[in-house]
Amino acid sequence: MLKGKKIILAITGSIAAYKSAELVREFKKAGAQVKVVLSKSALDFVTPLTLATLSQERVYSDFTEDDDQGTWSNHVDLGLWADLMLIAPASANTLAKMNQGICDSFLLAVYLSAKCPVAFAPAMDLDMYAHASTQENLKALVERGHLLIDSESGFLASGLEGKGRMAEPANIFASVEQFFRNKAPLVGKKCLVTAGPTYEHIDAVRFIGNFSSGKMGFAIADQLASMGAEVILISGPSNEKCTHDSITRINITSAEEMLNACLEHFPACDILVKSAAVADYRPKERSAIKMKKQEAALNIELEPTTDILATLGKMKKERQITIGFALETNDEVANAQGKIQRKNLDLIVLNSLQDKGAGFGHATNKVSFIDKHNKIVNFELKSKRDVALDLSKKILELCS
Repeated sequence: MLKGKKIILAITGSIAAYKSAELVREFKKAGAQVKVVLSKSALDFVTPLTLATLSQERVYSDFTEDDDQGTWSNHVDLGLWADLMLIAPASANTLAKMNQGICDSFLLAVYLSAKCPVAFAPAMDLDMYAHASTQENLKALVERGHLLIDSESGFLASGLEGKGRMAEPANIFASVEQFFRNKAPLVGKKCLVTAGPTYEHIDAVRFIGNFSSGKMGFAIADQLASMGAEVILISGPSNEKCTHDSITRINITSAEEMLNACLEHFPACDILVKSAAVADYRPKERSAIKMKKQEAALNIELEPTTDILATLGKMKKERQITIGFALETNDEVANAQGKIQRKNLDLIVLNSLQDKGAGFGHATNKVSFIDKHNKIVNFELKSKRDVALDLSKKILELCS
């Protein structure tokens, strides 16, 4: 959920500031970009060097970078940059100023300029937290639409015990992740993605297969998962890895195994993207042992495999969206349009081996989208990650 997200972490003057270094580390591990803003009081508790090292970004604390040169920090640009501004810890003083719109620091200027959602994690002593004015500030900020990651109970810096300590970094991280998950456009959708080749065994060591790497299917699965979808990825033999832990990966070898896995999971899915390169034929008989080389020619009788996409197309319900891929070498558009009808598809993604850099094994692809109304959208050669992004946008359009 956090991969590629832009987060401003604003740290105010509280002993809990030392925990924010852990937050930066966890956000970075999750793939987020993090820019840290420190209040002047926060500088007494944590150093810019620590946070700059962890975030791999410059740390902000004042309006000017170099008084002699007249260079300054643009709080407006920073406020426009982020997907989320997280203030953790948020001191009682900062909460009061946020509520009243007081702008007497760079941190508060960024807050007032922010166009993104704001989350905050209060940190203070128990009596300060329980004070009516603090509670009124918390209530007002929540009513303004800010996300409160509430304080937790425990031992406090004063030596007292009670509610007021900043939520633990793991809990703040979980809250931020859930926030982005709730905003994701495909939350609640179940997606079934197929990827890679199938291997149809001739004997114990040989097979009929193709050159598919699975890169395209894995990129699609990752993109859909990043948008909140529950993704099941059925993959033939591939060295590709998923970047999202939420993806359920099912490894298969043959077309028959992929068919059985699809039949099991397709009825519950909302969206099917079948990008796997499934063998059209398999040996009619398979030898259980390695076949020895002979002087005479070897003839292998082949039989057709089951057309998985056509089979699923017959099962398709009105609520389901089905998308196929077509790799062609000639009469590309006509062949792809024929598959849309035969296989009951909403969309087909066409690529041609005539296009340099497209097809199997490449990190790039050049595709066209053809929908069931024969509307064609052509794209330039781009990375398979970018193709997956284009496809995800089309899926959102189909969902609406």
